[in-house]
Amino acid sequence: MHYWIGSINNPQAYYKNHYNKFNIITDTLKIVTEFENRIPDKSWILYLLEIFNSQQIAVELNLICQFDNQNYFEAIFNGVNQYRFNKVLPKIGNSYIRQIRFKKFNNTIEYYIQDLENQIDESFILDVKALFSYQFSTSFTGIEWWNKIDYKPYPLRYKIEISNLMYGFNDNASDDTSAIFFPVDSLYSNKDGSFNHSQYPINFIFNGIRNGCICYNIENGFCNQGLNCNAL
Repeated sequence: MHYWIGSINNPQAYYKNHYNKFNIITDTLKIVTEFENRIPDKSWILYLLEIFNSQQIAVELNLICQFDNQNYFEAIFNGVNQYRFNKVLPKIGNSYIRQIRFKKFNNTIEYYIQDLENQIDESFILDVKALFSYQFSTSFTGIEWWNKIDYKPYPLRYKIEISNLMYGFNDNASDDTSAIFFPVDSLYSNKDGSFNHSQYPINFIFNGIRNGCICYNIENGFCNQGLNCNAL
């Protein structure tokens, strides 16, 4: 079974003068603590950074933990795994920049990760063959479970801190690396439509506003909704 819980944001709700230029979403993910691996057989859990385009096609750059102790970052497009990062690997105590960038000028999407402890980085460029809108719509930050042997979500593998959750766009046509960023201004609870459980084995802890950005922890516990907060 498939479950998710977390928070969404609609950039057009606040950044009315800029949202149609947004082509970057980014955050910083820190792996704080590792818990005992209790992931069911043939199952996995995902810590998501996800952006939907105006066609509601999902583009994701996720930290994935599997039942067999394989933990890695994965680029996903429209529900299909595209690339497993092999240079940048998850490690307890390390922080990682995750970034998804839409590049309409050459019909590609760039997935980028940097380990801030050792400065190792890695990117993957996806050539988008299908007709694809490069307009941002809704973003999602949170957790997703795939449980192949039971009808419920299960406890976390990692305690995670999320910070620097932002949108951006290129502000210099002659320099593809130049960008200006805007904090994700608000988060609203979003979860799957299952009625088989009233609580998820997880807790979202608001961690304040840092550099104008919403910060929060994903921890063990119980909750029935994702984070609701406003940075402005």
